[in-house]
Amino acid sequence: MKQLIIAVRVTLVFAVLTGVAYPLLVTGPAKAIFPHQADGSLIQPGGKTVGSELIGQRFTRPEYFQGRPSAAGNDGYDGLASGGSNLGPTNQHLVDRVQGDVRKFREANPNAAGPLPADLLTASASGLDPDISPASAEAQAPRVAVARGMSAGALRQLWRPIPRAGSSASWANRGSTC
Repeated sequence: MKQLIIAVRVTLVFAVLTGVAYPLLVTGPAKAIFPHQADGSLIQPGGKTVGSELIGQRFTRPEYFQGRPSAAGNDGYDGLASGGSNLGPTNQHLVDRVQGDVRKFREANPNAAGPLPADLLTASASGLDPDISPASAEAQAPRVAVARGMSAGALRQLWRPIPRAGSSASWANRGSTC
């Protein structure tokens, strides 16, 4: 009985330390120093939350850049089901999905010539990556520019000057193509 009481006490102490004290110790200063990031880097135009800078979303309208495919959840981009597909390069389901994605991309972007950037065809490990490479933006620029009623050159000026500090994902795939 004595050992049971000790075990329960130790469990309660560690539950309070790891479940209450540590989160307060970390979250409190984080919210004070980095309030935007600690609250999830939410995008809130006009006070309405429309997403997060850190989580990708499915964009299907022509005036938006389309991101990486997502294997998170049944329809993709499900934050509660984050994770990759774990399909290997010889898996027929992956081959079929990539071939379908290539076909859809070519139909939506008839001006995109040459090999497609790898990040337009491959999901990230989390399935929620919001970043695309400059090559992916370049491949979609003519479609987005026409849909927005602007020149592709003017559109390019919007993304070229703003590399995000600390984000290697959007710049790492510069030369990767499929």
